[in-house]
Amino acid sequence: MSSKTISILLVEDEDPHAELIERAFEDQETEFKIHRVRSLTEARAYIREHQPRLIIADWRLPDGESMELLPNHRDPLATPIILMTSYGNERIAVEALKSGALDYVVKSPESMLDMPHLARKALDQWNVRAERIHIQEALSESEAQFRLLAENASDMITRLGVKGEIYYVSPASKTILGYSPEEMFGKKIFDLIHKEDRQSIQGIFEQLLNDLPYTVTYRACHKDGHYVWLESSARAILDPNTHEALEVQSASRDITERKRAEEALQQAHNQLRDAYERTIEGWVRALDLRDRETEGHTQRVTEITVRVAKQIGMSEEELAHIRRGALLHDMGKIAIPDEILQKPGPLNETEWGKMRQHPKYAYDMLAPIAYLHPALDIPYYHHERWDGSGYPHGLSGEKIPLAARLFAIVDVWDALRSDRSYRKALPREQVIQYLRENSGILFDPQLTELFLNFVETHQL
Repeated sequence: MSSKTISILLVEDEDPHAELIERAFEDQETEFKIHRVRSLTEARAYIREHQPRLIIADWRLPDGESMELLPNHRDPLATPIILMTSYGNERIAVEALKSGALDYVVKSPESMLDMPHLARKALDQWNVRAERIHIQEALSESEAQFRLLAENASDMITRLGVKGEIYYVSPASKTILGYSPEEMFGKKIFDLIHKEDRQSIQGIFEQLLNDLPYTVTYRACHKDGHYVWLESSARAILDPNTHEALEVQSASRDITERKRAEEALQQAHNQLRDAYERTIEGWVRALDLRDRETEGHTQRVTEITVRVAKQIGMSEEELAHIRRGALLHDMGKIAIPDEILQKPGPLNETEWGKMRQHPKYAYDMLAPIAYLHPALDIPYYHHERWDGSGYPHGLSGEKIPLAARLFAIVDVWDALRSDRSYRKALPREQVIQYLRENSGILFDPQLTELFLNFVETHQL
C-alpha cells in the first residue's frame, strides 16, 4: 500500500451494507484502502495495530455501540469517525456530532455509494480541526513561554494596544517604575512619558506600518514622581491577512545610570574642549602682543573664512576645525626671531628663508596634540599656491587641502587691506583686481570667484 493511500477501517456487522460500501470504494484503490471488521472488539484490536486514518462505523454492533470509539475532549485528534445508522434520529445525530463524530449518515443505497465523497469531506474537516488545534496549542505554548520569560526578566515586558493602552506588563515594572502590574493595567503608556519625549513616541505609534524592530530612549515617570531614563526595544505584531498592527510588544530597561555617566562624560568633554579653545585664544593673544603690526588680523581672517566656508556647505564639525586652524595659522611665527618678525622693512633672502619655515614650525608644535590634528591643514598649507610656487612643500592645485586653499585667499585679502610698516593698506578695488589677476595662478579659481562674490554681497 502506498504511503499516500488513506487507510479506512469499516466497522459493519451486516454483510450487504459492508459489500455496498466496499463496492463504492472499488475504483478508488489508489486513494483509499478499506479493511472491514464486524465488532467493537475487532475494531479496537485493529486500531491498536494499524492506526487507520478514518473509521466508518455502524451505530449498533453485536458487542456495543460504536460511540465508544469516538474521540473525547482529552484526545481531540484521535482517529476521525463517520457514524452510520439504519434509521434517522435527531437526538442521536446531535449527540454523535457533539461527541466528536465528523459526520452522521442514515444508511441508504445512495449514502453508502456516496461514501468516498463523504470520506473526503470528513477528512478535510478533520484536517481543518487538526490545524486549528495545532495553532491553538502553539499559541498556548508561545503564551506560556512568553509569560515564563516575562515574569522572570529583569527588563519590563509590555504588551500595548495600538493606541498605547497597557494590557500586560511584567513584574519588573515594580522595580523600574514603582508600579505593580495591576496598577499599570489599562493606563496609556503616553501618560507616563515625559512631555518632551511624548511626541516622538506617539509618532512611532502612528507609523506602525511594518513589524521591523525599533529602539528608543525616553524619560518615564516613576511612581514617586521622579523621571527615569528607559531604553525600549519594540515591534508591532501585524495581522497576517490585513497587515494592520494588532499590538506592540516591548522590552524596557532602566538606563538612568548610563545616561548620567554619558552626561558626565559629555560635560567633561565640553570642559576639555573649552580648555583647548581658551588655550588657543591665549596663544593668539600672545602672538598679537608680540607682533603689534598684525594685531587683529587673526580674528578677522578667522571670522571671514568660517563665514565663507559655511556658505559653501561645510558641516558644523568642519567649521570648528577651520576656525581652530585659522586662529593657529601663524602659530609657527613664535619660533621666528624678533629681528626678523618685527623688522620694519622688507626681508632679505636669508630672512625670508627662515620666515618660510613658520608653517613647518606650526606643524611640529601642534601635531603632538591629537585634538588639533583635523585643524592642521591651514597652519601647515596656507602658503601653498595653486601653481605650485608656494611653500613649504610646493603643492599645486587640488593637492592643497580645501581649507588651506580657501584660507590663503582670505589671508591675502586681509593682509593687503591692512597697514604695514613698509606700506599703507591697498584700496579695495585694487585688492579685488589683484585676486582676479592671480586667480588660477596663486589661488583656486573657483574659490576666488566665490570669495569675491562674498565680498560684493557683504560689502567687505
